[in-house]
Amino acid sequence: MLYLVATPIGNLSDISQRALETLREADYVASEDTRKTGRLLKHFDIKLKNPQISFHEHNERQAGRKITGLLEGGKAVALVTNAGTPGISDPGFRLVRGAIEAGIEVTMIPGATAFVMAVVLSGLAVHSFTFRGYPPRTKAKRQKFLAADKESPHTLIYYESPYRVRGFLEDALEVFGDRRAALAKELTKMFESVKRGRLSELLAGLEEKIKGEYVVVIEGA
Repeated sequence: MLYLVATPIGNLSDISQRALETLREADYVASEDTRKTGRLLKHFDIKLKNPQISFHEHNERQAGRKITGLLEGGKAVALVTNAGTPGISDPGFRLVRGAIEAGIEVTMIPGATAFVMAVVLSGLAVHSFTFRGYPPRTKAKRQKFLAADKESPHTLIYYESPYRVRGFLEDALEVFGDRRAALAKELTKMFESVKRGRLSELLAGLEEKIKGEYVVVIEGA
């Protein structure tokens, strides 16, 4: 069986008992970053039965074939990413699809997902929302990407890096107008922050030295 194991997005206390049990009992653990997963395993004194399998965006197809072979051989494999839920803006989708096509049972140990926490804390409508992941890096492609949802009535959610969040907010303001929004970063960590206001206000209040991964939540049309 393939187990998709959600891990903490910051605070290690958020990990579930079931996640810990699955990591202990799995025949193999496939990790987006074996060093980060190694620190997590060490923190909870988990000793694996076999060395971790490296599974990330650059080797997803090759490593996926190896993992599928193990699964077909009756082994239990737990997939974890750097933080949060596998497959949500992280590797995992192709492995899940391949396992399903091969008739392999897939289950999930749920846990933290940054965009869910951000939209709930934003104060914007949560009854209907669209998660759009990471936008393109260049201005022209990013504006085209944003424009596709300009008339959407749903609350919009994006992930963005500290290196591009200022440019993203500028483009969002230009494309959507001065809508209500929220800017969340360092969720569940010591310096957790959720700022709410109009896009222009969030842009004006952005720090000079930007740190941390961001979740941007913008109201629908």
